[in-house]
Amino acid sequence: MNTFVKTVLMVCFASALTFTSASGSSAAPEKTLTFAAAWNTVQVENDALHASMAEVEQAEHKQDAAKSLYLPEIDFSANYIYLDDKVELSPDDVLDSMEAGDQVKAIIDALAQGAGISPGQLNSGLTSTIAGRDRVTSALNATWPIYTGGRITAAQNIAAGQLHEAKYNLKLQLIDQFENLVHYYFGTVLAQQVYETRKRVEAGLKVHRDHAILLEKQGQIARVERLQAEASFDKAVVERKKAGRDLDIARVALSRMMKSPELISPTDTLFVSEQLPSIDTFLAKTINTYPGLGVLDSKKEQVAGVVDIEEGKYLPTVALFGSYSLYEENDLLSELVPDWFMGVGVTFQLLDRSGRAGQLSAAKSTMRRLEHLELQAKSDLSVLVEQTYRHAEQALEEYHGLGSSVKLAEEMVNLRGKAFTQGLSTSLDVVDAEMYLAGVKTQRAVAVYNYIISLGKILAVSSDQERFFIYQNSNGIEGI
Repeated sequence: MNTFVKTVLMVCFASALTFTSASGSSAAPEKTLTFAAAWNTVQVENDALHASMAEVEQAEHKQDAAKSLYLPEIDFSANYIYLDDKVELSPDDVLDSMEAGDQVKAIIDALAQGAGISPGQLNSGLTSTIAGRDRVTSALNATWPIYTGGRITAAQNIAAGQLHEAKYNLKLQLIDQFENLVHYYFGTVLAQQVYETRKRVEAGLKVHRDHAILLEKQGQIARVERLQAEASFDKAVVERKKAGRDLDIARVALSRMMKSPELISPTDTLFVSEQLPSIDTFLAKTINTYPGLGVLDSKKEQVAGVVDIEEGKYLPTVALFGSYSLYEENDLLSELVPDWFMGVGVTFQLLDRSGRAGQLSAAKSTMRRLEHLELQAKSDLSVLVEQTYRHAEQALEEYHGLGSSVKLAEEMVNLRGKAFTQGLSTSLDVVDAEMYLAGVKTQRAVAVYNYIISLGKILAVSSDQERFFIYQNSNGIEGI
């Protein structure tokens, strides 16, 4: 029984008091459920699966976003500028910028004086205001990368790898939840069968106690024999209540996993299969389909993208660019500046601060690390499949091997009971027979449970959960 107790959430013990219990606590609604229906419910209601689905959606949106990297970037800009002074251009400013400006300026001054105009008046009168102190501008600006050294493609590949990783993580979560459901559902079935076994032991020892009381009154047995029968019955009651409490805990754990306000009662039975496919079948399918290996592949895909990005930093970036003015001031500067322009630019980074050589080497090292992790994961999976397969075989052998022990124990209970009524055996002999029968039945039920757990695990890691239902529907057994 210790094997089973470890399979349930002991933390749910307090919660069990809110449900109808096998040991007779207060009422709460109950619901029967097959394993197939329970699995369908888990796939719809489980929060961990919902979180993995949201991760897939997030990765899909990121991949859509990465597709936009090849599109042009267009932005609208509007600016208000306040200058410390007006921008003016006088003849003196123009002449001062000329190599022969002084000679020209002397000629102009002489002509102005001949016309009766001072040089200062002439310079002031010919001064133009290029721009006022207040300026408002707005424009549409566009940039369109046409070559980035493969960095855009690499970024899109990384986004695709992240989506693949999210999908594999969802499959891993499905495997985990399937194993958990097998664990809780059939753990509850086991607890129910153990509880029924304890009830039968209690009923049998109650009959034995009643017989002992009558035989003592008739003087056929000693008082100590009757006390032995009563003590054994009382102990059976305690064991039945303990089994009932274990059943309560198991049912609450299952109900919590199902997110059900009602107490879940499994309707399926334990089952065994006479034959399992060869271990090579499970090994090949696990290595080819296990999502954990897919996660490593998707990470390698992302690292390959990082390598491409780092290598692309050594290549130039070529882009088209342009601008169109939407609003301009009514001044000379606006007349001098064109309404629109476009061109092509090349950027080649000669020196950067990101340490691109080190980043590239780190990315390549990460790729090698993932390759070694993949080899180790395949080795670990082979060991896991081998170990789980052998556990299933061992549990199956134990189940079949205990069949004769159950028959022997049942026969011993009958014989010892009859012998006791005839004064040919003691009360302790009857109790021992009942306890041996209960122990063998419980051990056999635990063997079947261990077989189911191993079967569920090996089918889950080989991504063949649906075959579990085939084994279950064709090999169910009633009772222990």
